Amino acid sequence: MPSIPTGWTFASPGRLLLLLAVAALAVAYLLLQRRRATYETRFSDVELLASVMPTRPGWRRHLPAALLVLTLAALTTGFARPSANVKVPRDKATVVVALDISASMAATDVQPSRLAAAQSAAVAFVEGLRDTFDVGLVSFNGKANVLVSPTVDHAAVVAAINNLAPVGGTAIGDAVGASVDAAQLLRDNGSKAPVRIVLLSDGTSTVGQSVDAGAQQAVGAGMPVTTIAYGTPDGYVVAGGRTIPVPVDAVALATLASTTGGQSYSALSGDELRAVYDSIGKEVGTTTKRRELTDALTGLGLLLGFTAAAASLVWFRVLP
Repeated sequence: MPSIPTGWTFASPGRLLLLLAVAALAVAYLLLQRRRATYETRFSDVELLASVMPTRPGWRRHLPAALLVLTLAALTTGFARPSANVKVPRDKATVVVALDISASMAATDVQPSRLAAAQSAAVAFVEGLRDTFDVGLVSFNGKANVLVSPTVDHAAVVAAINNLAPVGGTAIGDAVGASVDAAQLLRDNGSKAPVRIVLLSDGTSTVGQSVDAGAQQAVGAGMPVTTIAYGTPDGYVVAGGRTIPVPVDAVALATLASTTGGQSYSALSGDELRAVYDSIGKEVGTTTKRRELTDALTGLGLLLGFTAAAASLVWFRVLP
């Protein structure tokens, strides 16, 4: 779906003063219609008029005039040579998906389990990316592993996601570092595509380098990290006969995202997680470009004008 242009500017803003003339025409039309209605009521035999003209055009009588006013407004705005920020699809990008596979991902507060729901959502995310995007996969528990280096072979990434299993601790800082290194390989080979790291975790970093150290590595490489804090506050796992709470550290993940220029999300269920990945996919898959809108507004004005002429000819056999 096309995005709504934002941040409008005009190369010839003085020409917008002509919109005053368009507004004056609209006001004049309304005043004439009001005067006409008053005249008909005052000087006509209403019962006789109703018998002679049992059906009247009603709103159709005003539609051609309204379309003509909109035509003039669109053409005048285009005459001022506007430009705006427009979201357009990216041709290339590098996306590294970093998934937490620590033991806490076995928790069942998200059905059927945190990891199973995360795998399903991540697969849908990867499959929804453009075929031209390079996608990589990093899994992390007590250490970070690059399972698939960024590639256009999305099927290989999907297969690797489906083979994940939960075990071990949580090394978020190392995961960021491994993701940066994986994306850097493409840059070293000449890729100029923008990079986005999408990291999902359900717990607190317990081993490896600090989250802040990983964040600084991403900042130095100019690679934003978008984070997903995943799981409910009541999540737990059972180990050695003990019940161990596994709440997510949303604050640390939000700080990681803001420090690197990424976005932070939270998901308490599988449905929420899929919605988060969908939002990230739309954001990663588009970029903002400055576009001149003169042609678009001119085309809109012509369309409205032709519609006004057609409506007037069909209904009243005259041009407006």
